[in-house]
Amino acid sequence: MEIQNNIFDYAALLKQVKARVILAQKKAIYAANEEMLHMYWDIGKLLSESQKQIGWGNNALEQLSNDLKNDYPKVKGFSVRNCQVMVQFYNEYNQQLTNTQRSVAHLQTDSITLPIKQLSWSHNVALMQKVKDLKARYWYMIQCLKSGWTRDFLIEAINQDYYNSHGALANNFDSTLPEMQAKQVKETLKDPYIFDMLTFTDEYDERDIELGLIKHIEKFLLQMGAGFAFMGRQYHIEVSEKDFYIDILMYNTFMHRYLVVELKIGEFQPEYIGKLNFYCSAVDDILCREGDNQTIGLLLCQNKDRIMAEYALRDVHKPIGISDYELGRALPKDIKSSLPSIEELENKLSQELQEKDNSTIIK
Repeated sequence: MEIQNNIFDYAALLKQVKARVILAQKKAIYAANEEMLHMYWDIGKLLSESQKQIGWGNNALEQLSNDLKNDYPKVKGFSVRNCQVMVQFYNEYNQQLTNTQRSVAHLQTDSITLPIKQLSWSHNVALMQKVKDLKARYWYMIQCLKSGWTRDFLIEAINQDYYNSHGALANNFDSTLPEMQAKQVKETLKDPYIFDMLTFTDEYDERDIELGLIKHIEKFLLQMGAGFAFMGRQYHIEVSEKDFYIDILMYNTFMHRYLVVELKIGEFQPEYIGKLNFYCSAVDDILCREGDNQTIGLLLCQNKDRIMAEYALRDVHKPIGISDYELGRALPKDIKSSLPSIEELENKLSQELQEKDNSTIIK
């Protein structure tokens, strides 16, 4: 019996040690990828700024590429094409940033924090070149991180327009709000929301999430977007001498309207909409003042069936959106497989450039 226990204990110990080794390997890969992105950002900045000042052409870029390859023969990624993409990478996001955020490490644009540094260079290149809408780009980024999408799967998802068929905020804003207001609300809200300040190891409920968000109120407001003010948690309203409590009540100073937020654990259920519709009506009657626009509702659940959500919203007259949320942000299940080598990426870029040139010649 003692021998068996010793064998069992050793097996458990070996499993724990191996898990720690694997974690260290993943972190090392992740850190190396982030540092490479920082390098590409800085090189792109140097090339972009020097080109504006000096006005060099492709010959200078070819010379730079050859010199870098000669000086650093073991470092890949300095092809002419990849250097051009570095310039595009810097220019693409630099134009979107404030002066205090001009770094790939702190990229927040249009109230959307893009997880650029958590994705491989090949993923970033594909997204940058194929997805121009930042909200759609954000959604694809989150799916890559959450589901471990490879670059090829990502490109196929983009070609199949996964964002509009599976993602995007489910809502009825077009049918319940004037056109300009509906556009403004859809641009303000997003899907999914990433509450990476919250992590739970044991069982938790909606109350735990509410308390966690309030504890990290500054990050929560940044995640919600520009113009939001926190009005209260479990906000009390009285209707027909009965007490009701709204999970989270917010007010947007840009849109001049209240936002009723309801948090749910697990998957979306159609009956959630009735309660949220009721709360929006009550806030309109009890809290809204002259100059306030119609209250909007936002249901946050961990997973929604888009078709079911659209059915649930079809005949609802209050403006309501349904979004997923994530607690924390995990690395891909197999991060190494999602990070192709620089050689593979350069070959793909060269092939795409050649195909583009051939297409131009044929025309």
